[in-house]
Amino acid sequence: MTTQPAGAHPIVLETNIPGLTKVSQGKVRDIYALPPGADGHDRLLLVATDRISAFDVVLPAGIPRKGEVLTRLTAYWYARTEAVVPNAFIAVLDASNADEFGVHDPAYFGRSIVMRKAAPLPAECVVRGYLAGSGWAAYQKDGAICGEAIPPGLRMADRLMDPLFTPSTKAEPPAHDAPMTFAELEGLVGTDVANAVKLRSLALYRYGATTCSERGIIVADTKFEFGMLDGEPVLIDEVLTPDSSRFWPRDQYEPGHDQPSFDKQPLRDWLETLDWNKQAPGPALPLEIIEATSARYIEGYRRITGEALPE
Repeated sequence: MTTQPAGAHPIVLETNIPGLTKVSQGKVRDIYALPPGADGHDRLLLVATDRISAFDVVLPAGIPRKGEVLTRLTAYWYARTEAVVPNAFIAVLDASNADEFGVHDPAYFGRSIVMRKAAPLPAECVVRGYLAGSGWAAYQKDGAICGEAIPPGLRMADRLMDPLFTPSTKAEPPAHDAPMTFAELEGLVGTDVANAVKLRSLALYRYGATTCSERGIIVADTKFEFGMLDGEPVLIDEVLTPDSSRFWPRDQYEPGHDQPSFDKQPLRDWLETLDWNKQAPGPALPLEIIEATSARYIEGYRRITGEALPE
């Protein structure tokens, strides 16, 4: 495990868990195979590192406590939505269950989540409530997003009349995800599964947007990932986190331009000021950018859950 000192909280950039096999490594998460549970299901350990990416490039510096925010916030949403949208969640790794899962290094506690193994669907399920990011770019170009026509005359960051389900491909780096129509999603996963993930994604977005609004946060857009488990499409990855969503402070919302946020957009904005070709390796981050980004993640967690990030 590679760490950088960060006061009482090590920054985890790379992982190595003795006795477990690493089955994949993404931009942020490392995934390990766990022995089957008592129910016979294969299980996975998803470790959210403190790596951060921008423009599909993993940057050399980590963000203190970022992995904990992603994992604990995901568990928060799983607990509140499982009655309506099934998920593969089992537990967050901590000292109380370390023996059960065979992982005893405290650096992994709070940032690792145990999931039943599912077969991932080959699509990202994106829901947009506001015009931002690639949705705004598509609207400017075509007046539509993923084949769905949008009324003319809207401004950047305007609220859409209804949340819009806009799926995309799930590309392996260095390729980029690309928007797809609902008909194309049906062709990939079948009509029944496509309808199920659409309805579940919209329900999750509406619930999350309502909950966050009560806490002073606008969820501009978000993405979900589903996998097939026992013939059912279930949630398998992070839910309504700063890495998968655009979170805007409601009291500063003003359509017509970019919004302040609790996600990594400020980091992306800073990178845009550099003479960088957006190819690896990424530039070194100054300490003030690292600390400011960490503070945004932690504050987003506090606002949404109403509690401080556990020590």
